[in-house]
Formats: sequence, structure tokens, C-alpha cells
Amino acid sequence: MTAAPPVGSLTDRVSLQRRETTGEDEGGHAVIFVPVTSLWARVRALSGRQVGEADARGVAVSHSVVLRFRTDVKAGDRFGYRGRWLSVVSAVDLNGRRAWLSCACVETGVVG
Repeated sequence: MTAAPPVGSLTDRVSLQRRETTGEDEGGHAVIFVPVTSLWARVRALSGRQVGEADARGVAVSHSVVLRFRTDVKAGDRFGYRGRWLSVVSAVDLNGRRAWLSCACVETGVVG
């Protein structure tokens, strides 16, 4: 069982956004992100690597985001953090007591 983080370590302000799909007049669909709420969390960068995306070099950085337990955070959501977007890959109960939620997130970008 993982030890619970001290409440004082939740020093990062993040905004939670939910992924929504809407229809377009031309017959396709568009993906938009709808703001849900702002939260206090602990954000830590874990690793980074270069990836190939189309004709450009990209980078993927994984992060851990720990916050108070919520039942509405799921894969596909994202956190806004210091002008960056962290996409939620998974969200699990940190210690089985429904007190803390640990989210594995990834940030991707193109570098050239």
C-alpha cells in the first residue's frame, strides 16, 4: 500500500477539462474540451522521450498528478498546468481508501 501524501504537498493549481465530441454541419465531428473545475494537486514530471510524429520530431513527457479522490476523472480528460496540457492516461485510487487519486498523464509536443 502506498503512503498518502501530506495535504501540504498539494501546491499546484490545475484545471480539469472533460473531452466532448460534437457534430459539425459538414457531417464530421470535432473534439472540444469543456472546463469542469480547478483543483489543488501535486504535479511531478517522471520521464521524457523523443517520438516520431508524422514528418516532425515530437516529445512525450510523462507526469504524475496526485489530488484528492474524485470519481469523475477518467482517461481522455486533461489537466491544464502552467500553460501546458497533461492528458490523463489512467486514474487510480492511490491507497485503496478513496482519499487520494493518482493520475498518470502525458504531455506531447512537436519540437521541429
